[in-house]
Amino acid sequence: MRFLSGNEAIARGAYEAGVKLAAAYPGTPSTEILEALATYDGIHAQWSPNEKVALDVAFGAALGGVRAMAAMKHVGLNVAADSLFTISYTGSTAGLVVISADDPAMHSSQNEQDNRHYARAAKVPMLEPADSQEAKDFVLEAFRISEEFDTPVLLRTTTRISHGKSVVRLGKPVSAAPRHFERDTRKYVMIPGHARPRHVVVEERLERLREFSNRSPLNRVEMGDPSIGIIAAGVAYQYARDARPDAWLLRLGMSYPLPDELIRDFASRVKRLYVIEELDPFLETEIAAMGIKVRGKPPAMQLGELDAGAVAAALGGRSPRTQPVADLPGRPPVLCPGCPHSGVFHVLRKLKAVVAGDIGCYTLSVLPPLECMDTCVCMGASVGHASGLERAFAVAGDERPVVAALGDSTFVHAGITPLIDVVYNQGCTTVIILDNRTTAMTGRQNHPATGRTARGEETHELDLEALCRACGVDDVAVADPYDLGALEQTLKRAISARHPSVVITRRECVLLTRGARRIPARVIEDACVACGLCLSLGCPALGGTPTGPKGRLKPVVAVELCAGCGLCAQICRHEAIVMERI
Repeated sequence: MRFLSGNEAIARGAYEAGVKLAAAYPGTPSTEILEALATYDGIHAQWSPNEKVALDVAFGAALGGVRAMAAMKHVGLNVAADSLFTISYTGSTAGLVVISADDPAMHSSQNEQDNRHYARAAKVPMLEPADSQEAKDFVLEAFRISEEFDTPVLLRTTTRISHGKSVVRLGKPVSAAPRHFERDTRKYVMIPGHARPRHVVVEERLERLREFSNRSPLNRVEMGDPSIGIIAAGVAYQYARDARPDAWLLRLGMSYPLPDELIRDFASRVKRLYVIEELDPFLETEIAAMGIKVRGKPPAMQLGELDAGAVAAALGGRSPRTQPVADLPGRPPVLCPGCPHSGVFHVLRKLKAVVAGDIGCYTLSVLPPLECMDTCVCMGASVGHASGLERAFAVAGDERPVVAALGDSTFVHAGITPLIDVVYNQGCTTVIILDNRTTAMTGRQNHPATGRTARGEETHELDLEALCRACGVDDVAVADPYDLGALEQTLKRAISARHPSVVITRRECVLLTRGARRIPARVIEDACVACGLCLSLGCPALGGTPTGPKGRLKPVVAVELCAGCGLCAQICRHEAIVMERI
């Protein structure tokens, strides 16, 4: 027995299922799955440049005859969807499981997306565990289903399942002998003439899966007071169980295709039928389409996460006992003390640039006091946004400079192709690659440009400068984001050029160098005029005290937080901040 998070349990389940290859791109709340998988012997676990590549690699391994898994957060499945929809047609030689970790309430995401719709749209089965034990067990069951029905299986979690912990009973790894790949072009080469008959196979498979769902122990009835019946899946089941332990409950472990006969039988045995589910009314719509009278949640509950209290209010049940939350002071989201990105955005604000941004910790630059990001939609979109903005500004006579800013990991994920587009279509966009040598936002994972694998082993390091030149960008510069004067000159020159340019600002993430010796900043009280310029940097190590003229704020350095980057000393016009030991 072990106390595991849902993500750790999924990794354990893959190990016990005999998985030989797992691929992923880091994204909250799914990141820890591959990190845990990388600790098991006998599994090739890799970070891929993006989710589509991860799924394609996993599919290739499954096609070759070994069980394989791809893991991603919910928006990552959008990237991989093109592959998923056709892999649904082909099936694979050995089992293939795709993990989708959804993020209700958008704790670390740009949208609130319900990926149960993907199961229905791609016509593949979906399993939804309700705790860590099920997260492990369902992985084994998913591989069994995948191989029995020749289909990829989606296993969906949500944040509370991914990060919540519970006791898990461990098992021994099963012996999943490699299968032999047989050449079958009518099954694996999806030209239209081959895809049409495969669509028929998919529809027939869906009906067999529905029959399986009706008899599967993944879906079970828990008997109680028949005056109220509840249908729920995933973490919503736990909330419903807490709120109405007395009710009859149909707990769905397989949420697509639905067990229609089981649901009809359940509905006929209860007086009132409710569906409890997070995000979209997916189950409610499917059940109502069967002609069954069912009560779903009010529209307002389609936003954000459910909790036991909200479910209790909806069902008239008991509210759970909870521990009072300590009255902690608020902490606005800001970049880390000494973050090399702070200097870049300080300079861009000084240049009055319109900044097309991207997904990463640097997106926090949109907030005060930096307030230096104008767009952010999805991975890699910044380059296309900047290109479009420039062309529109040229038409409108708007002379503001435009740049795209994205991280090194994000550039590798989805920034290369739009850069090729800029060059091909004779644009003149300036792309800033904020190279901090890691995927910082999700917990400092490696990627192809760090020269390290998921296990931390040395590997080929992608040369970003050479890559950009290979895309057709002749003007590639590398700048130190801690040297503000040189950085400003480099950016000015790149922005004014009438051709595509790339500026790579390179400094390691401060979280990678926390143990390094540093000299903290020191404020010279007599020299400080409380102009507030240093505070506009937004460094958490700089606080303000109203001791300046007319109560203006003078900076105070939190020595225990200061990373010694020297940015505040550089922007001070009165030499009131110095880098020296007290």
